[in-house]
Amino acid sequence: MRGHPLTHLGIATVQDGGGQLAPAGAAERAQRAADDHTPAQRRVATRSNGHHPSPRRAARAYAALDLGTNNCRLLIAEPSYHEFRVVDAFSRIVRLGEGLGIGDRLNEDAIDRTIAALKVCRAKIEARNVVRSRLIATEACRLASNGAAFIQRVRSDVGIDIEIVDRQTEATLAVMGCASLAHPKAGSVIIFDIGGGSTEVAWLDGQTGSSVLCPSERIRAWDSLAVGVVTLAERHGGQRVTPEIFEDMVDEVSGRLLPFALKAGAAAGAANFHLLGTSGTVTTVGGIHLGLERYDRRRVDGMWMREDEISAVIDRLLDTNLDQRAQNPCIGRDRADLVLAGCAILEAIRRAFPANYLRIADRGLREGILMSMMREDKVWTRRGSA
Repeated sequence: MRGHPLTHLGIATVQDGGGQLAPAGAAERAQRAADDHTPAQRRVATRSNGHHPSPRRAARAYAALDLGTNNCRLLIAEPSYHEFRVVDAFSRIVRLGEGLGIGDRLNEDAIDRTIAALKVCRAKIEARNVVRSRLIATEACRLASNGAAFIQRVRSDVGIDIEIVDRQTEATLAVMGCASLAHPKAGSVIIFDIGGGSTEVAWLDGQTGSSVLCPSERIRAWDSLAVGVVTLAERHGGQRVTPEIFEDMVDEVSGRLLPFALKAGAAAGAANFHLLGTSGTVTTVGGIHLGLERYDRRRVDGMWMREDEISAVIDRLLDTNLDQRAQNPCIGRDRADLVLAGCAILEAIRRAFPANYLRIADRGLREGILMSMMREDKVWTRRGSA
């Protein structure tokens, strides 16, 4: 294997079971948490620094819900030694934004699927000692002409209030959720979050400073592209994707990305520049590269991939048909028609910001929401806090 970004910067590494270099102690820091999932979906892991026992007293729990175009995800966590400890989680593919690639309304089947998932989330929130929560909806509800009506129906049918956030808020929360994985000696990092209906990109400038500094203070430029895996697949077709169709998708995304690429073009010239991606697309690419028989968050979250390794996975996927993609344990039938659209978005970002390495984050908006609330409540500065 060629030189790895951690080795020449003096950070210890270990080989995981698949031969992939990973930060030392990463596996020990990840513990399984409850998660409603299909085989193709991720498991959410508890964070810990690996050196302290969990507090025995009842802790203050926080809840974060991310209702996206494709997924409904909930995370419930307690403050724990400068980060947090996950106590419950839920993830379900609902495809709320189904049809928005060619229309402007949420359809009734998608609404019914989402309402059912949100009822599970409400029950989990009620069952935990949740002192504060933030429940957000993103691009599907922003775009849909009946998005506000859907939020009202959730309020009446489920009994929870969901906030439709703007694009800047979504981008900032995505950065806060995964910026801890940016290499501390990287002069610039491009962080991106490929969603179902939109893709957030941000340029973090300057090396990591004090742990007290909020990652959002390092954002030099950001953008939210009105394209995601669901909407792109609906416009170009996701079941049979030829190399020509794939290039058409890349071209569309590249055009949408151009204004941000012009603003953040200097990022790639910084010392130790790398990409940092969070989404089902990048975690799937990581899982396929490792040859996982079942998706394992502990091995994917925080892993590094070289640019040639990413290209090899995309080329392999382009050579598969829908059924073959559905049978891959890191994809599954629910996402088989979306994964190549996600790869096209990833490819457009790679072409705009050439980088030798990509770091993969199995964390994002929910973690950003939790970190934001806990920072606001100053839970880590209180005497005797967990």
